[in-house]
Amino acid sequence: PDGSTIGRAPKGLTPKSTEADFDAYFSNPKYYPVGMFDDTPDGNGNPVHIAPFFRQDLAAPYGSSGQNDKLSDFNNAAWTVVFDQSNLLSPGGQQFIHILGATAGDSLIAGYQRVLAATSVTGYPYVQAHMQGKPGQPATLTGKRVDEQKLRDLQAYVNALQPPKGVVTDPALVAKGKALFSSQNCTQCHNTNQNVAVQSRLIPMNTIWPAYAPKVLAQRQAPLTPIQNAPGTFDDKMIVVDASPGGGIRGAALPLLLDLARKPVFLHDDSVHSLDELFDPKRGKTAPHPFYVVTPAQRTELVAYMKSLDTDSK
Repeated sequence: PDGSTIGRAPKGLTPKSTEADFDAYFSNPKYYPVGMFDDTPDGNGNPVHIAPFFRQDLAAPYGSSGQNDKLSDFNNAAWTVVFDQSNLLSPGGQQFIHILGATAGDSLIAGYQRVLAATSVTGYPYVQAHMQGKPGQPATLTGKRVDEQKLRDLQAYVNALQPPKGVVTDPALVAKGKALFSSQNCTQCHNTNQNVAVQSRLIPMNTIWPAYAPKVLAQRQAPLTPIQNAPGTFDDKMIVVDASPGGGIRGAALPLLLDLARKPVFLHDDSVHSLDELFDPKRGKTAPHPFYVVTPAQRTELVAYMKSLDTDSK
C-alpha cells in the first residue's frame, strides 16, 4: 500500500503514480523482463516466465505455484481475475482479495478503486460471467464463473496444441544424454516419455531451493500459509499466491519438457540463461534447482538430450 514492492524494482507504484510512472515501470526490462507476465493481483512486482501452452492434458497442477488442480478453474481465474481486474471491485472480488491479504488486501482494493475512478473508464466488467460459488474457492475466485462451454472449448484447444519437434543433431550424443538423465536421478521428478502426464505433485520450496529461508510478513487464516518472502526472485510468485487455499503446499509444479531447443531462459523467474548453465555446478549447492552434471562433456550430452525431447520421445 505504501508503494514498496517485493521483486525486481527498488520501489513500486502507488495510487498517486502518473501514467508516465506506469510506463517507466513496465517498459523497464529490469523490472518487467520481456517474456514474463505478472499474473497475480497481489500488489507485488513479481512477473513469471510465460510458459507455452502445449498439450495441457499432460500438465497439472496449473499455475507455476500449482494453485489449481483443474485446468477449467485455472482458465476461469484467468478470465475473471487476470484479464479483467475490475471484477476485483465486485463484492466477491473484494472478499477474495481480503482472504488473500487481509487489511493489506483491503488497502490494495481501495487504491485500485481510486485509480479506476480517475481514468473515467466505464462499461466494466468486460468479461461476461455469472454469479456462482463462494469467493476464494478455486473454481470461483471472485464468486463468478464464465460459461462452461467456453471453458470446455478453451481446454480442448490448449490440450490439442502440439509442440514442435525436438532438435537432434547427433543421435549418439542424445543417447548418452538420455542415459545421464536416468543415472543422475532426473527421473525422480521428470519423465523420459514426454507423451505421458507429468507428476501432479508439487516440489516443496526447500527441496527445489535449498537456500529458501523466508521471512513471515503476515499470518493468514488456515489453511492459507503465511505471507512470506525470501531474498531473491525465485519465490516472488508465491509470496502471497500458493496452493495452500486448496490444502496444498508452497512449492513448484513440474514443467513439461517440450520445445527446449528454442527456450532462451529457464526456471519460472527466468534467472538461468541456458541449459548448460542450469546443469553447471558453478551455480552452487543452494541455488534454485541445484541438480547438476559435473563435466562440460556430460553437460553437452544432457543438453543435447533435453533439446531432442518432444511428444514422440520415449
